[in-house]
Amino acid sequence: MRDALNAEIPPDRPVLIAGPTAAGKSALALAIAEAQGGRIINADALQVYENWRILTARPTPEELARAPHALYGHVPATTAYSVGAWLRDLAPLLRGARPIVVGGTGLYFTALTEGLAPIPPIPPEIRAEAGARLERDGPAALLGALDPATRARIDTRNPARILRAWEVQAATGRGLAEWHDRTPPPLLPLSKATPLLIAPERDWLAARIERRFDAMLAAGVLEEARANLAGWDPARPSARAIGAPELIAHLRGKITLEAARERAVTATRQYAKRQRSWFRARMRAWKRLPWPRYAP
Repeated sequence: MRDALNAEIPPDRPVLIAGPTAAGKSALALAIAEAQGGRIINADALQVYENWRILTARPTPEELARAPHALYGHVPATTAYSVGAWLRDLAPLLRGARPIVVGGTGLYFTALTEGLAPIPPIPPEIRAEAGARLERDGPAALLGALDPATRARIDTRNPARILRAWEVQAATGRGLAEWHDRTPPPLLPLSKATPLLIAPERDWLAARIERRFDAMLAAGVLEEARANLAGWDPARPSARAIGAPELIAHLRGKITLEAARERAVTATRQYAKRQRSWFRARMRAWKRLPWPRYAP
């Protein structure tokens, strides 16, 4: 498989590799880098944080030694990190060694290949007001306050999308649709890259997720969680690492290790399901790689 796939990948073009968690994206990126050269660049919103190496499945020291890597573990645990910040960090890397951008955060790839609207940060007080209104009045009330163009474009069945649109309109005085119309050209149009989307079989992925978490336990992820225990704050972006709340709950004596494992595996499978839904809806133009047939 590896030789056949490499034959389909032009060695002088950037490569984009997306797919659900635990699908083998990093192994594929490393195989391409070793066969054709290039620098592997992270496109996973959780692997940027320095405090979760094992739990977020960042490349091991041995893997890092086999090919150049970038944007892994470079953000402190207490720092918020946005897609805009990722694009700023990524931009100079696109001008260097041939980039192999790999990860599971669909929004990163969309921003990279389609552009990112220059929406200012939402003030905390407006974010708090939006949450309070959503809880008090429900999503229909927020949806009714949006401009017609925005209502026509967003997923009106998704409360998170409605909340985001309301926040933007309240903070800026402009609808989300108007901001999207002001989106600058993308850093890397899809037409100038080789976009690969790993599409694993559901049962294969479910079993792999379970095996991978067991491997994390064997590799010392519980000690990694213990190092995060003293400063644990569930409101921090780094606390969204899948499995972190469960491991912390175990270390605080609230649940058994077996219960933490079962809950973490379930949360990971649910996350993979959300990722797959995003990819099906937003990445139809990408080359799909059936897994495990194409797996390295």
